[in-house]
Amino acid sequence: MKITNVELGMLSVPLRVPFKTARRRVDSVEDVIVLIRTDTGATGYGEAPPTGVVTGDTTGGIIDAIRTHLAPMLIGRDVNEFEDLIRNVQTALIHNTSAKAAVDMALYDLYGQLWNIPVHKLLGGARDGIVTDITISVNAPEEMARDARDAIRRGYDTLKIKVGIDPSLDVARLVAVRDAVGKNVRIRIDANQAWRPREAVRILAQMAEKGLDIELVEQPVAAADIDGLAYVTRESDVPVLADEAVFSPADALRIMQLHAADMVNIKLMKCGGLYPAQQIIATAEIYGMECMLGCMLEAKISVNAAVALACAKKIVTRIDLDGPVLCREDPIEGGAQFNEKDITASTAPGLGIKGVAGLKMLFLRLSAI
Repeated sequence: MKITNVELGMLSVPLRVPFKTARRRVDSVEDVIVLIRTDTGATGYGEAPPTGVVTGDTTGGIIDAIRTHLAPMLIGRDVNEFEDLIRNVQTALIHNTSAKAAVDMALYDLYGQLWNIPVHKLLGGARDGIVTDITISVNAPEEMARDARDAIRRGYDTLKIKVGIDPSLDVARLVAVRDAVGKNVRIRIDANQAWRPREAVRILAQMAEKGLDIELVEQPVAAADIDGLAYVTRESDVPVLADEAVFSPADALRIMQLHAADMVNIKLMKCGGLYPAQQIIATAEIYGMECMLGCMLEAKISVNAAVALACAKKIVTRIDLDGPVLCREDPIEGGAQFNEKDITASTAPGLGIKGVAGLKMLFLRLSAI
């Protein structure tokens, strides 16, 4: 199975409601799609969202990284040279983790097709299905309570509540949500780096005093403030999940060595794909630190790859892969099945993607000579 060409396209999918965090507002998914073609007719699919506020990756940057640095070294290569191909993707250029992730997952897709095995089985096969939370965007308390009730009506039992815009309102937001959904719903919160360390400890203590029963807090302080993250982990009874502080396996190792967090959130767009994500998981297994598998605001192709990894490894104990259910429609044929909170991995070889409706090709095809 030789790679003959690489094609790029753009996918646009409107959201059900605007996605709002302490860092950004998004109204639709606007992602770069990678299609790696082979001489057997097999196609590997990958996807990368431009999330500049987190990864630094923009649409133009993703396209140029793939076109200029990644695609040329794939053309003419055999998919069975998998280890070399995957490692070359990671070393072709620094940073640009979203572009790397898109190409990485497309190669895993092809490798699974080559050996007629689903990617989640290829990576470990711990289970065939997972249960995700759903994100409630940061808004006025009464609006968040309404969105939380709607999520419960749709069958969700774990809510990820965005906070951090006007920290003085964050406790009120959580009180409104908890009152709306009752005591039997798990609530985790995500500050997206919005708080200062002492402020985070104070706010979490106030939430505890009100009996809000917060399962965990995600990235309460600035990503670069590892000392501050460790302070919150040490001083708060609410477990701390490191997200933006963990891009690479080296980042994860540092967090674990310093016990700067209780858990780490792995996102393919931060670390560069399934290959480095597995290195983070291996490190977590050594340190006995549970992991969350999360996503940016992505459509089903890239979330499908994250589902495969989450289904493969038991140390992934928490799932935040709600990107596709936040979308108004699903233009992706094949792949994992998303039935609200319940996600079932594809049993088809590779990632199981068959096609993408409404894909706008960019005519940047690179072919073998």
